[in-house]
Amino acid sequence: MAQYVPTELGTRSIPRLLFQYALPAIIAMTAASLYNIVDSIFIGHIGPDGTWGNSDGMAISGLALTFPLMNISIALGAMVGVGASTVISVRLGQKEYETAQHVLGNTVILNILLGTIFTIICLAFLDPILILFGASEATLPYARDYMTIILLGNVISHSYFGLNAVLRSAGHPQKAMYCTILTVAVNAVLDPIFIFVLRMGIQGAAIATILSQLISLIWQIKLLNNKDELLHLHRGIYGLKPVIIRQIIAVGMSPFLMNLCACLVVLLINKGMKEYGGDPAIAAYGIVNRVVFLFIMMVMGLNQGMQPIIGYNWGAKQNDRVWHTLRLTIICAEVVVITGFLMGEFCPHVLTHLFTDNDVITIMSDHGFRIDVLVFPLVGIQMVIGNFFQSIGHAGKSIFQSLTRQMLFLIPFLIILPPHMGLDGVWYSIPLSDLCSFFVSIGMLWWLVRKVNRDEAHRLAK
Repeated sequence: MAQYVPTELGTRSIPRLLFQYALPAIIAMTAASLYNIVDSIFIGHIGPDGTWGNSDGMAISGLALTFPLMNISIALGAMVGVGASTVISVRLGQKEYETAQHVLGNTVILNILLGTIFTIICLAFLDPILILFGASEATLPYARDYMTIILLGNVISHSYFGLNAVLRSAGHPQKAMYCTILTVAVNAVLDPIFIFVLRMGIQGAAIATILSQLISLIWQIKLLNNKDELLHLHRGIYGLKPVIIRQIIAVGMSPFLMNLCACLVVLLINKGMKEYGGDPAIAAYGIVNRVVFLFIMMVMGLNQGMQPIIGYNWGAKQNDRVWHTLRLTIICAEVVVITGFLMGEFCPHVLTHLFTDNDVITIMSDHGFRIDVLVFPLVGIQMVIGNFFQSIGHAGKSIFQSLTRQMLFLIPFLIILPPHMGLDGVWYSIPLSDLCSFFVSIGMLWWLVRKVNRDEAHRLAK
């Protein structure tokens, strides 16, 4: 068995490494976001008769209602994928190659088990869940049709995202990028065919989504069957090991809780939108969420590129390289979020008009977009710091930081502000919680830097 491991993570120039690892991840994450945007654009223009144009906005409102349930699914997938990729990066840095191999096998089995269980439970209670999430008589059929197909392909989705994370941590960010781009390209081709040519409406969009992920998953399995690589699929690595499962879950618990809280948050936002603005307001939030998520995904791509570099060097105790990587990632993240801030404040209509030709929804979306990105320049810093704690295996700190924005700040704002400010109260809750979370993140990072510097000083003094 070949003993390939990306040792360049501990020796090569940090800017070059971050460019090498982050650029493919950014392209992949941007493509993943565009993948969702393409779905939303096509669905947003589905008319009452299932044809293009004259949309009443109910299809995209129904799609927005599925976000909480999809966040729960993403939470489970992120727990396994992010947890496994971080554990693999650290183990490679510590040269524990056999353990990294077993992490790969356990990742495959966990994705299959969790994906299956989630599908069975959700399909059994789908209508009550969607009604709880704010579905009305007009939007429930759209939401039900879409989520039924997505849930039936849930194991495929979990496995696809999980193995993509493994490819990145194993030193193949470009291959992970190609898998994502393939998914986006196939989905963009299949969407109009299934939605309009075959006249399957919103169900067609869901089928296109699952089929595109399946094609990429088949390619991922082929890539990971290469016996010349240190990490590859083979017999003897699939037995679930409690120690490995605990490590994966411990590190992955932060993104799991973050996405789980996002489910509760979106549920409350949808409830507020429905109460103060009706189904059009839910559609407006769905549009803004998709556009903002494009910039968030770019920062997540940066974080994914940062993760193996920091994980490896933290495991190898090369702290100077760790801090250099963190600083450079924050600078790059700021370029992304400031761009999103400027577009959201000065030309939101250019983006939101892509999703609907309904004037009421467009006006609501533009207004909400401007509020949503008020403190967006601070969000990039907060996201990088959160991923930093996750990358070095400090699960407790990462979990706490994930919970502060959603549970400690955003949910109380969503409860307190709307009764006094109406629909604007729902919108303003988002930037206010981002502002509070930013200060928490800065405080936690300051504390960690001081502790590491003290420990290093004591070590040198001995």
